[in-house]
Amino acid sequence: MHLRQIFLLACLLWTFIGAESGWTRVYIDIASPELQPLPIAIAQFEDRGRSKPNLGREIMKILTNDLTISGFFEIIPRSVFPQESNAIADPPDYKIWSPSRAEALVTGGYSSREGQFAIEFRLFDLVDKAFLGGKRYKGSTKGLRNIIHRVANEITYLITGEKGIFDTKIAFVSTMTGNKEVYTIDFDGHNLRQITNNGSINLSPAWSPDGRIIAFTSYIKRNPDLYLFDLTRSAQVRLSTNPGLNAAPAWSPDGTKMALMMRKEGNAEIFIINRDGTHPKRLTKSWSSEASPTWSPDGRKIAFVSDRAGSPQIYTMDRGGKNMKRLTFSGRYNASPSWSLKGNRIAYCGRMDGRFEIFTISPDGMWIRRLTEYSGNNESPTWSPDGRFIAFSSTREGRSHIYVMNANGANQRRLTSTRGKESSPTWSPRMDR
Repeated sequence: MHLRQIFLLACLLWTFIGAESGWTRVYIDIASPELQPLPIAIAQFEDRGRSKPNLGREIMKILTNDLTISGFFEIIPRSVFPQESNAIADPPDYKIWSPSRAEALVTGGYSSREGQFAIEFRLFDLVDKAFLGGKRYKGSTKGLRNIIHRVANEITYLITGEKGIFDTKIAFVSTMTGNKEVYTIDFDGHNLRQITNNGSINLSPAWSPDGRIIAFTSYIKRNPDLYLFDLTRSAQVRLSTNPGLNAAPAWSPDGTKMALMMRKEGNAEIFIINRDGTHPKRLTKSWSSEASPTWSPDGRKIAFVSDRAGSPQIYTMDRGGKNMKRLTFSGRYNASPSWSLKGNRIAYCGRMDGRFEIFTISPDGMWIRRLTEYSGNNESPTWSPDGRFIAFSSTREGRSHIYVMNANGANQRRLTSTRGKESSPTWSPRMDR
């Protein structure tokens, strides 16, 4: 057996064993506060099927943008690649890359024919001189962006040990039609899709844990009722129709229940209902108003807003309504809590210096961190499924738009650009699972 055959067989065995055991070497500790991006070279993907012009350029643009936005990678310019032909061979000539700053290399090829698209990538460690893995993806040419997002997810997994979030979406409310309607948009700001089109007021979208359904509140029937929109079938169902509020839904992590605010028995309180809208159970009982529930990732606790102390503050309680504790004491107005899926932080908005800003706090009430400062009103934070990013609405450029930032407040960038006012963002789970 030739050395090349032995090498390829070893790579296949490594890939198989690694996939079965769920183990991969971690090249970047994404939990480190001093994370240094990994220098990575992305070779021009080879056209293996006489595809239409500029397709390769589009692939490179999407993949490069994904990896750059993640904050995990520093993209090495192709202008400084080694010029030898075997620099991007399979496997590459590692010696040629030694003088460069690149520590990893992505190569691959693609083909497109009769509306179908296929792409294959391979990832190499240029420092340890090893093949890390690769995959092949197929699909419709119309789904090109989603396929490239999956490539970026897999590259991120091979480097960090955790899948990327490039295929995730953000739902939000916009007034671009003159009414408050629900929309979704990809993590990179593309593929805007209008979900509701009823000419009414639609509020507080919330993703189901499987990413197939969006719950929201609508005044279609003049009462703020709770609806479900099935994204796979484009079908809508009215779920909770109690007189008064049926608002601010939050799915339990297992998807079997929802917490929401209802005015079923007087003032606004936090209730839990089954996924089908049955068996409402009241969790809070006070003369104050309670709002904006959010579940802990293990489903054992719920954070919410209450003005029982005289001003809106964040509280936590067990999922059954017991062991209620006040979480925030700094500031006279704190609202819109969002519990990170990592479980270690709760994001919220608080009024400071006459503006609303985004903060995070640990579930025990310690370690408050301010993330936005002196840039309009910043509200409605929502965590990415990997806990690395926060989306929020902001008026820093005039009317309200949706922005994204790192969990530490760095790299704040505008995501949306519709003609209306945008609010109430909520991040989807990973779709590529």
